[in-house]
Amino acid sequence: MKIFLDDSHCREQLYPFTYTRHVADIRVGILTIREKWEQLVGDNVSTVLETSDAAQLYIPANIIPSLQNFRIVIQAAKDKLTILEGNEIRKLNHPWHIFQFNDWAIRRDFELVTRNRESQPISQTNRCTNPENIFIETGAVVEHCILNASIGPIYISSDAIVMEGNMVRGPFCLGEKSILKMGSRIYGATTIGPHCVAGGEIKNSILMGYSNKAHDGYLGDSVIGEWCNLGAGTSNSNVKNTGTDVQYYIDDSMQPLNAGNKAGLLMGDYSRAAINTSFNTGTVIGVCCNIFGQSQPEKFVSNFSWGTERYELDKAFRDIENWKKMKNQLLLETEKNQLQQLYILTK
Repeated sequence: MKIFLDDSHCREQLYPFTYTRHVADIRVGILTIREKWEQLVGDNVSTVLETSDAAQLYIPANIIPSLQNFRIVIQAAKDKLTILEGNEIRKLNHPWHIFQFNDWAIRRDFELVTRNRESQPISQTNRCTNPENIFIETGAVVEHCILNASIGPIYISSDAIVMEGNMVRGPFCLGEKSILKMGSRIYGATTIGPHCVAGGEIKNSILMGYSNKAHDGYLGDSVIGEWCNLGAGTSNSNVKNTGTDVQYYIDDSMQPLNAGNKAGLLMGDYSRAAINTSFNTGTVIGVCCNIFGQSQPEKFVSNFSWGTERYELDKAFRDIENWKKMKNQLLLETEKNQLQQLYILTK
């Protein structure tokens, strides 16, 4: 039976990340939701409705699957039952759930991706705690670091580099061909997706892929989309001075929503921040924004913002192409078309 991951009911709830991706392609834990399903069922899953296939099984795309819950979810979908949270079921109902569930998701993914596999030997130049909870894939380089997996697992993907002097506390994942720069301080639960460059102090945050937070500065309880860049010294607040709950504005037409007492930066794809940018608690940056200026950014910045002005689309394309060249990638026509449609819809 072919699985169809349906995001029609939850897409708008997960802006700004679902302006440019299906909910199934959100990274939480080590893998994206789609990648988890494909590993669990041993087959491709679809996010395109094939109306001619009567045997297609509808599953809400915001459910985070795991070894512990996927059979329960599949059976409930077959029986056309509402799948409720609890009993190992986690759903992404808001974008801040990505960092709030990341600890749980890394642990479940670690069990999934390491089963029946052996880690590469850990170099003796490292200082390790609970090394049986550390997995290093082929081609990864990890030397002269402190790796503490006593609190949660540490997973280093293929061809990733952990430079000397890093202090890493799990749960943690470093994606394929990503780099953790010298002397970084990484707290769980943090995911650095594939082809990223990370550094400084990072806690309970996700970089989805192809993004950079390469220098000193603090990133905490935050989610950064793909093809983003945080300039040197950029930091975010994740706790209000009053200690009260943080509120997010996910869309300028929506009411503020409470996210708990720890909530940082949510940044959509293709957005960038100048050096020494200071983001307030509970800030949302839309897709394809260039954040700069002498004042602190607003707590909600609309898609295609250039400072306080509107980004010209041709200039936005040119700048994205420049950033993609740095990672030997091209801006695809499908991406251009998607961004053009979003540009028209953005006020």
